[in-house]
Amino acid sequence: MRFKKLLSVSLAATLALGLLAGCNGSKAADPQQEKVLRIGVLYGGYDDSYFRQQYTDVYEFTNNVRIEVVPAIDSNQYRYQDSSEPYVQPDYLENMKKIMTGSNPVDIVVTDTSVLYQLIKENMLKQLDPLIQEDKFDTSDFVPAVIDGIKDLGDGNLYALTPNFSSSALYYNKKMFADAGVEPPTDNMTWEDMFNLARRVAKGEGKDRVFGFSFFRYNGSDPYWDMQYSYLNPLQLKTFDDKAETMTVNTPQWTKVWETISKLTKDKIIPDSNSIMIDDAEYTPISNDMFLSGKVAMTVAESYYVNEITDANNNASKIKNFTPVDWDVVTLPVHPEKPGVGGNIWLSNTFAINSAAPNPETAWDFIKFINGEDWAKLKSRSNSYEMLARKSYIQPKMGLDYNIQAFYLLKPTPPTDPKQEKLMSEKPGLYSVTDSGRRFFQEVLENKKTPAEALKEWEEKGNKMLQEIKNNPKTQFQEDGTPFVPEEGAAAGGAIFKG
Repeated sequence: MRFKKLLSVSLAATLALGLLAGCNGSKAADPQQEKVLRIGVLYGGYDDSYFRQQYTDVYEFTNNVRIEVVPAIDSNQYRYQDSSEPYVQPDYLENMKKIMTGSNPVDIVVTDTSVLYQLIKENMLKQLDPLIQEDKFDTSDFVPAVIDGIKDLGDGNLYALTPNFSSSALYYNKKMFADAGVEPPTDNMTWEDMFNLARRVAKGEGKDRVFGFSFFRYNGSDPYWDMQYSYLNPLQLKTFDDKAETMTVNTPQWTKVWETISKLTKDKIIPDSNSIMIDDAEYTPISNDMFLSGKVAMTVAESYYVNEITDANNNASKIKNFTPVDWDVVTLPVHPEKPGVGGNIWLSNTFAINSAAPNPETAWDFIKFINGEDWAKLKSRSNSYEMLARKSYIQPKMGLDYNIQAFYLLKPTPPTDPKQEKLMSEKPGLYSVTDSGRRFFQEVLENKKTPAEALKEWEEKGNKMLQEIKNNPKTQFQEDGTPFVPEEGAAAGGAIFKG
């Protein structure tokens, strides 16, 4: 038995070496000298096995390199924190900069686009374009939205690469559109055009109501929060100015947004938090999913939602009153003033080289490796939750036939400025300023105020809250807007981590 196990391991190692030893011109390391490559990640702790399995194990196996994973934020400081101690939002940018400097800096940084953008601005990263040209590393197969999204952060230059990304698209029920005699949605359509289609397929009353569209596929969605990401973010509308001193919501553009979404909600084209009530006796595994349960004709969802739809369709006979969904996807709608922009593309793991890297050549060799064609080929068989950055290896899952390009045709929305995130962490009461808008939006839904009136009142209320915060940055607010300052040593809020 021991011999069989050893033989199995030996064969697996031989096969892996044969497949990957020459990946993308990976330089043969000196067998007499093991190199150390330090990789800095935004957040981590006692267990880095997932990151290693995903990105580093194969490289370590095929090169004489030992990789150390160094977290900028150590999860243990929160995991074992005394609940009586106040929670302090970590500053990801500053902590990343700490592990990039000093006597033992990391060689590579793995970060999201908001931190990446600031590191580029502060000249802390090595430009990759000269290295790409020198080694003739082919980037032509990369998804344009991914490459262009990274280039936009560096004024047209590449300071990072990523082997994979996450994305969302607009899923639609083909049968609902066919039954209604309405043409289905298409790629690159405007939000207004999509909303018009939603009006034409919505039907029924009460519990039998079928909504035309939902920003979020689960029952109990809240239009105020649901519209923030897909609809508002591409417009880059801000709630308050960069210094968090003055509200910026009392504008024609904000008014148009609230007029549009509130009317769709009141006309029951999109659901609100009270739209669907589920009877416990009628509960099924898909009851909370409005798209699968046939309660909504179109919804925004991630690429891995394909797995959930397929699984439900394959097990339709086991689900009471469920008919398999005939579906497809198109790109998210766009705003006319932001053509081609608005893709829900998340570049959460961009790999860049520290300008102060002790081992820049090994760092570049590693980045070439995980962004190369052979790595993409290997991961194309197991990458179920993210999409590969190389187009050639993006294929519909499980042999299905759907418009997979919908997930990467649009350019991503520009990232949030890290300074804004830092402001939010230093002044936790700012979250309440944003949340306070929900009460005013609800008054619009109840026909108590017009959108313009509600936004004006939100501006006035928000300015008072911002003044309280300016006077004392630690100020927070109760649900009714009453300000308070947490006592020293009192717990304040829950942890919000970058994932």
